[in-house]
Amino acid sequence: MGRVQLFEIRLSHGRIVYSPGEPLAGTVHVCLGAPLPFRVIRVSCTGSCRVSTKANDTAWVTEEGYVNSALSLADKATAPTSFEGPFGKIVYQVRATIDTPRFSKDHQCSCVFYILSPLNLNSIPDIEQPNVASTTKKFSYKLVKTGSVVLTASTDLRGYVVGQVLRLQADIDNQSGKDTGPVVASLLQKVSYKAKRWIYDVRAIADVEGAGVKAWRRTQWQEQILVPALPQSALPGCSLIHVDYYLQVSLKVPEASVTLPVFVGHIAVNPAPPSLQPGPGPPPGAQSLVVPSAPPQEEAEAEAEATAGQPHLVDPVSLLAKCHLQLRPPAALGAGPGAPEPHPLGGSPASRPLPPTLCISTGAAVPYFADGAGGPVPTTSTLILPPEYSLWAHPCEAPPSYEQSCSSADPGLIPGS
Repeated sequence: MGRVQLFEIRLSHGRIVYSPGEPLAGTVHVCLGAPLPFRVIRVSCTGSCRVSTKANDTAWVTEEGYVNSALSLADKATAPTSFEGPFGKIVYQVRATIDTPRFSKDHQCSCVFYILSPLNLNSIPDIEQPNVASTTKKFSYKLVKTGSVVLTASTDLRGYVVGQVLRLQADIDNQSGKDTGPVVASLLQKVSYKAKRWIYDVRAIADVEGAGVKAWRRTQWQEQILVPALPQSALPGCSLIHVDYYLQVSLKVPEASVTLPVFVGHIAVNPAPPSLQPGPGPPPGAQSLVVPSAPPQEEAEAEAEATAGQPHLVDPVSLLAKCHLQLRPPAALGAGPGAPEPHPLGGSPASRPLPPTLCISTGAAVPYFADGAGGPVPTTSTLILPPEYSLWAHPCEAPPSYEQSCSSADPGLIPGS
């Protein structure tokens, strides 16, 4: 740099994650090897969203600005959370410029910081309502025979935070004489980018697979998926990038699928208040009802005659998981590997609790404090992502199979290896 040997920006306490409305504090360090005439040193912060039509390209087609002012975000309470994806990003940075006299080259430096606007899942309408979807698929087999399969899927909640367990239940009623194929549940991420046209990046985050259902059987499959480090849903305040999540449960044979929308945020859904349960005994003065232990003989005989020519559907049985491709628990996401210990924001020795974890992209979190420029760090486990199976529609087909997803993965990460 000639006369300028050092020119950099250091944020206070090494903090790089802020919330909308907070002031930015830091210092500009300048080290000169010789006298340098200059007019002024200007410092400002900028924030924008940039979208491209090609993956991992810096030729931005569309851009949207959020911050372009002095070192304060007090008037930018709606600034969206930082995000990085293959077709676009939301980036914030502090810039410093040494304004030199005429015909001299100005010196510039920048420092990237991140914005976290926590998403409160309780603010989403109907977030406490049941999350259930069902479909019936009719098909033919053995040329002349027909049958149907009823697939019903449900989750315990509609919204989750990073590290929370998503509990899935799938009920499969096979009303045919043919065994079904495996049942697959996939946590899908759909990121929409607005350029000249909408670009959709859809990928499977986690896959679980269960065995097929035998003929004339009704089964119930219960599975758990641990929500890994993921960017928040929606990205409020940004009109160019939108993030959605879905849970897709599908059968390969016959082809049937249901899709449940889910939300990923930072503040968990409040538990529902317990419902009032009736007392163990009848109220005083109430007449006791006698419930027969078995139906009358006439009704039993009539029911037996009506079902004599129909195949017998056995009672529901539990369906065991066949394969499970899932990230391990994201431990210590607030401070990534190699990041220094968090410092108190004030002068007191007691540390303040940190806000929720900022996941800037799939499988990468940003520590709140970092030496130097800082930046995203991978989570504790290696992220396994199958190839993209759709770019322009959702959903169009089932995600890649377990074997396809793991064909190029580390053998040590595959269950049972």
